[in-house]
Parts: sequence; C-alpha cells; structure tokens
Amino acid sequence: MARDVLDVAKRYMAMRKFDRALKLLEGNSEIYSQDFEYNLLMAVSFLYAGDTGGASVYFQRARNIKLTDTNLLLGQAALFLRRGDTSRALGYYLEIIDNEPENKIAMNAMEFIRTKGDYSTICRWVDTGLIEQFYPPLGINPYRALGIGIPLTACVLGVLLAFVIVPFRRPSAGKRADLSSFVLPLSERKSLQEKDLSSGAFSYLLTSGQIYDSYEKAQVYFNSYRDNMAQIEINRILNSNASVYVKQKVNVLMGYLEAPGFDSIKDSPSYRQVQSEPKLYLDCWVDWSGRISNVVQTETSYSCDFIIGYETMENVEGIVPLHFKVVPSIEVEKPVKVLAKISSIDGRLCLEGRAVYQSVKD
Repeated sequence: MARDVLDVAKRYMAMRKFDRALKLLEGNSEIYSQDFEYNLLMAVSFLYAGDTGGASVYFQRARNIKLTDTNLLLGQAALFLRRGDTSRALGYYLEIIDNEPENKIAMNAMEFIRTKGDYSTICRWVDTGLIEQFYPPLGINPYRALGIGIPLTACVLGVLLAFVIVPFRRPSAGKRADLSSFVLPLSERKSLQEKDLSSGAFSYLLTSGQIYDSYEKAQVYFNSYRDNMAQIEINRILNSNASVYVKQKVNVLMGYLEAPGFDSIKDSPSYRQVQSEPKLYLDCWVDWSGRISNVVQTETSYSCDFIIGYETMENVEGIVPLHFKVVPSIEVEKPVKVLAKISSIDGRLCLEGRAVYQSVKD
C-alpha cells in the first residue's frame, strides 16, 4: 500500500541512509505533499544530510499543517541553533518543555546553550556532527543493533558449542552489497576489449589487463566505502575501448553507489583535477568552498554561478554553474561550502547541489 512508503523511508532514516529516504519520498511527492508526516520526514532527512535549506522548506510546510509536534519543534530549534541564533532556538525549546516537561533533548540543548552556546563552540559542534544529538531522534540504527546482537549471540553459541566440541566460525564483517555476480567469468576475461574500434570515440585506449584492473579496483573501492574512487574507475571503463559486456556490468555497479554527506564524503577531487579530465570525474561528489553570484531563484529551483576558491576573495580557481532542485538557505554575502555531484550540460562542467554549509561566524 502507498502508506508503506513512509514506513520504508523511516527505516532508511533509522539506518542513516538519508539519500535513499529522500529519493523514495521525493518520488511520492504527488501523493503525500499535504501530509504532515511526509513533510516532517523530508525535513528531518535533509537536516541530517546537511542540507539546511531543504530542511527549512519542509519544516515550514509541516508547520503549516500542524504546529505543536515535538519533532517538528526540535528540528526547527536545531536549524536556529546551527546558525548561532540561540535566542530563537530557546523559544522553541521552551515550547517543547511546556508540552513535555521531561523532554531530555530540549533540556540538554538548553543546558548546552547556557554553558557552551558561543559561536566558536557551535561552529565546532556543527563541523564535527556533535550538534546532531539535538536533532529529532531517529530511533535505534538496526545496523548497530546487529553489531551488538550478533557478537553476543556468537559468544553464547560459542560457549554452548564448545561443550560438544563443534567447530565454530565467527561471522564475517558485513559488506555493503553482494558483488559475487560481478566476478568476470574466464570466458569473458579473454575478450574485455571492444573489437570494432570504429564504433565510437574513446577517451582511453586500455589493454585487457588495464580494463580488468580498473574493473577489480571499482569493486574494491566500493567495498571500502570509497564511492568516488569507484566512480572514477567506472568512468575510465565507460569512456574506454572496453567491451559492451564490461560496460553493462559497471553501469549496474554504479547504481549501488550512494550520495555522501559532508561528514562521510571521501576522496573529493580538486577543481584542477576535474578540469583536467572531466569525463573521468563525472558523477563524483565534491565538497568545494567558494562564493556564489548571479542567483536565479524560483519557488522550486535555485541556480547560480559558483566561484570556487573565492571564499577569502583573493583567489579564483574556477567558475561553474550550480543548480539545486530544492531551494537552499544561502546568505550570498558569505562564503559557502557546497556538497554537489559533478555533471555536464552540453559538454560544460556543472554541479548538482545537494547540501550547503555556512559558518555561523560573520
């Protein structure tokens, strides 16, 4: 049933897979756009993903439907706390305490504001993720529960089986996805190259050994949660003389890659690297700093020019178009860090923005 969409999204959120939750929820916006829980889930997912602009939009939509929900108030308080506007945040926390006198998150947040609520400390807590303890709660992460439950169960079974001298094998560490289907059969390893090179233009002419090496590296990087490095190897293959069979396999693998957050992104390439080989870095994620200009904003979109490296107004590494599907909250007179995916329109490098971060300091 359609209502199950919200339950699945909540499970993704509990697993801290906010990109999947957002993708699922966004795909059902026509059904749930006027539903309070839907808008709240969208807002909380954006908040944890680091996109305060998206969070602000959906918290306000939820508030237009219902005013007094505790998680709604916690979320809006967290937005003001992140910005260093502690007086506005306190107003929300006091409202929560009026409704729930024993609410520990609100009480702890007010104590934090009272004892440590200066700009410098708030900046550090936002940067390190400690601020998330004041966000609306997500419930127990099932991965963590398994991480505790499985070892305990293994210990109990180990003790029991020791008495009957039955060999016991410790469970192996969990992996992201089963890539056994990506193992190339021997019959295919002999024909990894495209036989007819006249069928297209290739950016990389690779030997069979180089194709196989990139194919294996992509899987190793994936299992190491280094999705940008996996994407680079995938792009190398897709823009090479690799066979159609190999390209089909890496296209499927690319579907398993996940969007990162500011706290989880790895191997972010520099602008110079991307500019030198744009095809190699297509669909990789970056967290670049700079300033924005030439903003074009509607109710549902936000486009601008992103001046990379210009945060101190002394150096410009490059200027690229930046687009957000959800309108972010950006103060144009201040430097900004952007989490975005590298894209291309008509052969021109551009960015698809997902989240922004601006310091609460002036």
